[in-house]
Amino acid sequence: MVSVMINIIANWWRSQQFKSALKRGDKKLAVHLLQEIQQSGAKFSWLERLFREKLQIERYSQQYKQEAESLSIKLKEALNQLDCLNFPEVFDESVNFFQPDDEFINFVYKTFKLIEHDEHKVQCTGIDERIFDDFEARLVEYLQEEFKKISENHLKIKLEDALGDINSLKSGQDPDYRFSLTPHVYFMKYFLENVYCLYLAWFLIYQAELLPTKINILDIAAGPGTVSYGLALFLQSMSGFFQIPQMHISYYSLEKQNAFQFRGLQFWRKYIESRKTPVNSFFRFVTEDIFTWNPQSNNIPNDFFDFIVISHCFFSESTKRLESNKIYQQIIKSSLKESGYVLLIIQDKRLFKTYNASQVEDRNQEQKVVNMFVADLGLELVWYKYLTSTGLRTSPGGSEFGKFARENLYKQVYMSPLIQHYFHQTYDITYAIDDYIILAKT
Repeated sequence: MVSVMINIIANWWRSQQFKSALKRGDKKLAVHLLQEIQQSGAKFSWLERLFREKLQIERYSQQYKQEAESLSIKLKEALNQLDCLNFPEVFDESVNFFQPDDEFINFVYKTFKLIEHDEHKVQCTGIDERIFDDFEARLVEYLQEEFKKISENHLKIKLEDALGDINSLKSGQDPDYRFSLTPHVYFMKYFLENVYCLYLAWFLIYQAELLPTKINILDIAAGPGTVSYGLALFLQSMSGFFQIPQMHISYYSLEKQNAFQFRGLQFWRKYIESRKTPVNSFFRFVTEDIFTWNPQSNNIPNDFFDFIVISHCFFSESTKRLESNKIYQQIIKSSLKESGYVLLIIQDKRLFKTYNASQVEDRNQEQKVVNMFVADLGLELVWYKYLTSTGLRTSPGGSEFGKFARENLYKQVYMSPLIQHYFHQTYDITYAIDDYIILAKT
């Protein structure tokens, strides 16, 4: 009993000395006392935890800067090595579109278990296992190879930093994307579902007879190139049913974070370019913040793109949203072909929260919100689909959705163990979807 009281008093005294050292600005003594407190086994106070986090940030900030500089150099080198970075000067102006194949369309409806509940709502609970299992396995292999390059202690801290940043999406906030492993955590948490969504978006465009065999795409806020991956996997599925005609894809990535572009290109070269496909893909990368966009000095071609895609890059904060909408309109006005389309993909909760509306089964209200969203971008609606795993516009949450997912949705068989290992998650991840796919014109 006496020894316990002595420890309590000693811990209290060290904490008081720690506070005093901080007030005096004696960082060296504060660090020494923090180490003593940790060695004693005492729980940190909120002030001590805060100071420890500050030390961790300082310790790794220099490393983050060095890694960012290294990534920038590697990105430039990688891009310079690609012979396909410059678009050809002359294009064949004749436009050919894929003609929908009934057998392939039936295959997609069957494997993805697509159910059209009404004109706009489509339930989706399935997947093309042949394509996505292999894709997911190769992605996990890539991540594991990357993680082996980092010591276990550093890896844990870096993943926690990046996860905390990415998880701000859950509370409706916009992440900073500033940590070295943020692209890797994005790959783990969101990439596969977003590729899944883009696959289906390209299928809907194909089904509507709007997919050209020569296609120029501008992907705004492209991240690691999710839009191009979705199209690539869709074409892989298609190639199993008929010979794909000679294609030419010009993909233009506009993204603020060069680390995302580098990691996306790195994985693309590792996986996609190892596939035997009849597709000619040309890439060009622009690392630029849309909020510092200058229409006069940008190097995005005018009147060039068949599709301009904005996928999951619509801001929560109203000032940012209004500013980004204005910039999106400028880019669309200058760069979209007269015959081109704008593809917008937005998560259901983000869409309705933007207009302070509740998501209900009322299709009229839904169409009203979609029309406002499209009009705010200066566009006209062509069509839209709400893709939902549950088949409901008012999807269940929490344990109810967890039960539904376990019983009905396809498991991420390779990614789930990786997430469970590093993030101590107890449940399996599934391919779930709750997005609005919106096609619009100027």
